Amino acid sequence: MTTAGISRTTTAEPYERYETCGSYDELVARVHAGELGPDPAALRIAVAFTTRQAVRHDGRGTGYRNEVLSLRLGGAVGSCAVEPGALPDRAVEECVGASVARLLEHPLLPVRVAALDAYLMHVTPHTPRNGARPVSLSAGTSLEKSRARAKAVVALLDLPADATVLVVGVVNSLLEELRSRGLSYVPCDLKGGLTEWGEAVVSDALAEAGHCDALLVSGMTLGNGTFESLRRLALAHGKQLVMFAQTGSAVLPRFLGHGVSAVCAEPYPFFWLDGGPGTLHRYGGSCPEGGR
Repeated sequence: MTTAGISRTTTAEPYERYETCGSYDELVARVHAGELGPDPAALRIAVAFTTRQAVRHDGRGTGYRNEVLSLRLGGAVGSCAVEPGALPDRAVEECVGASVARLLEHPLLPVRVAALDAYLMHVTPHTPRNGARPVSLSAGTSLEKSRARAKAVVALLDLPADATVLVVGVVNSLLEELRSRGLSYVPCDLKGGLTEWGEAVVSDALAEAGHCDALLVSGMTLGNGTFESLRRLALAHGKQLVMFAQTGSAVLPRFLGHGVSAVCAEPYPFFWLDGGPGTLHRYGGSCPEGGR
């Protein structure tokens, strides 16, 4: 293919069910105690870096910016997105050479999330053996790849055509894909504003969640501290909660069955970094190839 698209890769290889957790705090505590893998005090971050991006896709009237903190542990990279300009320069320097255990107690939440993600990526990488179902993204323009990712994410929802989805973390390609499937949505983002189609973006996810049939939520909620409230709400009310995760791609599968129904995990390098092919990893959901 010369444009971006999705191809499914299936495997009959059995996977090992790694342990899930009932809350974010429980997960962090178990990692600290060395219950899910090596002692985090004995593992040190070799490389820390930020990735900054500004984008305005061809044919789109609006653009956006991204900033992501990434930490490398061995062959694994853990990431957490932040609001552009919010991360102090000293944070990167503080991470280099520090143990994972120390960074799990860092005063900045994005650093703690990136460290947890790096550790869990090191322990349970996105492989079929660990329950991941790979989805190949073909090479293409930034917009083509964005739309291909949106198809992979939205396919994890299992909803009738007249359902309404709360979208936390507005991505226009996701909204476009929901529209194409006849699904209504409520766009939500802490920054507010308008969508590509002039729709008002609400800022209080919890206030809107009760009026929606399912939640489609960015992994950025880990980094701003709002994930747990959304997870608890979905669990209490039996609502589907599908996560699309560049932030915490190895963290969020740990909550499958505890409020999270599916995850589309996208570890570094992200689809927007180049025009070449890439891979997403899906867990749970209603995709025909099955899964954990």
